[in-house]
Amino acid sequence: MEIILHRSFEKKFIKRPPKIQEAFKNRRNLFLENPLHPLLNNHPLSGDRKGQWSINVTGDWRAIYVFRDESTVVFIDIDTHSNLYK
Repeated sequence: MEIILHRSFEKKFIKRPPKIQEAFKNRRNLFLENPLHPLLNNHPLSGDRKGQWSINVTGDWRAIYVFRDESTVVFIDIDTHSNLYK
C-alpha cells in the first residue's frame, strides 16, 4: 500500500505537537503493516465525510484518509475528534 500526504494534511501536521507527530508516524507504519489492526480502529465515515476513512492516532486524535485507488491512500486531515466531527 502506498501512502500520500495531501498538502493540507502536511500543513496541519507540522503545526501539531511533536508527540502527536510521532504517534501518527507510528500509526502510519502500523497501517502499512496491517490496515485493519485493532489499535487503528480503522472505519468508514458517514454524513458529510462519506467516502472518507478514519484511524486513531491517540485517544483523541484522528487521521482522515481517502482511497485514491486500490493500493493508494491519501491522508487529508489530522485533528482531535471534536474538531473533526463538529
